[in-house]
Amino acid sequence: MRRADRLFQIVQLLRRSSKPMTAEAIGAELETSKRSVYRDIAALMGQRVPIRGEAGIGYVLDQGFDMPPLMLTSDEIEAAVLGAQWVAGRGDPALARAARDLIAKIAATVPERLRPVVLEPAVASAPTWKPHEVEALDMAQVRAWIHAGRKLTLHYADEQGRQTWRTVWPCLIGYRETTRLLVGWCETREDFRTFRTDRVVEAVFLDDRYPGPSAQLRARWQAKMDEERRIYEALAQQSSPIGGGGPHLRGGGG
Repeated sequence: MRRADRLFQIVQLLRRSSKPMTAEAIGAELETSKRSVYRDIAALMGQRVPIRGEAGIGYVLDQGFDMPPLMLTSDEIEAAVLGAQWVAGRGDPALARAARDLIAKIAATVPERLRPVVLEPAVASAPTWKPHEVEALDMAQVRAWIHAGRKLTLHYADEQGRQTWRTVWPCLIGYRETTRLLVGWCETREDFRTFRTDRVVEAVFLDDRYPGPSAQLRARWQAKMDEERRIYEALAQQSSPIGGGGPHLRGGGG
């Protein structure tokens, strides 16, 4: 890898990391030595790239720093196109339209030599074998409510057809091949629950806000999933040398 490319990749690694990265971790990612990473970090700091940290502790990139636009590699472009293809085939109408617009914008703005990577990609998302049916839940509004930290009330039918009304604090939308799942805190069950969006009979979007930001609620849900996974793996190891499965997003409502 050329040094200029390595410097760019170091900035990319620091940008996407949520915690300080050590020179050892950066070197392992880029398949280079710690000594080279130290020199590269010093060079970037000399070019006024706002990197903070020191050897043995880790480095972080200050917020607000941005690289010039269009500096995308061929792999990055294909990754973006592949993701956009998947969303275009499985997202709600607003997200699907945004994904198609994204592909068009990438094609219009990348250098000419990289345009075939967008228009004639070597990667493709498999087509959906079961198109989404019209749902009672407006997913674009659900996403807006998640960002705003607002509650909603769901008239929900479970897999047995039993219907209930639930007031939910929505925090995450999960996507499977043919279904979408809404994760949130259920006031009725006083716990996190997952609801299949195609089983929602009716939804009422409330003005009430739930306590704390949605990111905090997602962190609580993720911590619960991690704990359930650890318990499941421990039990599986006790009962059998070969285990499988584990906790996952389910659409039961419960």
